[in-house]
Amino acid sequence: MLKDLGKYIFMIELGIKYIKIFKQTYFHPFITQKYAYQELSKARQQYSNKVLKFLNIKVKLIGKLPKKDKILYAVNHRSLLDILVMENIFSADNKSGTWIAKQELFDDPIYGKFFQYSGCISVDLENKKGLLSFFKKVKKTFIRVDDLNIYIFPEGERYDGEGIKNFQSGAKKIAKANNLGIVPVYINDKLEKVFKNSPFKEPYIVEVHVGDIVSHENLEEKYIEFYQSIRGKKQ
Repeated sequence: MLKDLGKYIFMIELGIKYIKIFKQTYFHPFITQKYAYQELSKARQQYSNKVLKFLNIKVKLIGKLPKKDKILYAVNHRSLLDILVMENIFSADNKSGTWIAKQELFDDPIYGKFFQYSGCISVDLENKKGLLSFFKKVKKTFIRVDDLNIYIFPEGERYDGEGIKNFQSGAKKIAKANNLGIVPVYINDKLEKVFKNSPFKEPYIVEVHVGDIVSHENLEEKYIEFYQSIRGKKQ
């Protein structure tokens, strides 16, 4: 009980500190949007790395991120830790970008301001006008930030089952509309369980697999092929 309470207190207190840091960039009147995304990305990565260090979780990357930017990273989703793990990877390669997150996360009384001020882009999947506004915002952002990377969970929500849940159409549409290559990413662990058991006395290793760049066409089929190739190597 105390173990669980301690990690939540640490994450919330650190999150409040970083919300203040985010706001300095988010509301800065004299910097470009491109520079703002770079700085917000660095701050998110610092927060993520500090939390992972506290939980004693290390990340092992299998594969390489592409050197080029303007990439959509399609990641499977199991836990809030997924974001922290991916930010750790992006920090090692000096990547900057933005997460696409559901509107309900922005409305959350605890995490909402963190998502908003850290540069994430919200999408309301239940609102057709909201969806149209979302795609316009992404398009406009790429005009101002030509090397932006997009991070998204194409399953749309956390999935506790085995394998991959059916993809929603958002990732494919974003990639097509903005001429983005897509990199499939598979976190080979159930991070909800990992988080529950943390912090660890000995370092806990999370494996993350990164595939080659693919096009938006038949994205889900290509991701499943990528996933099956990983599972086949494990057998």
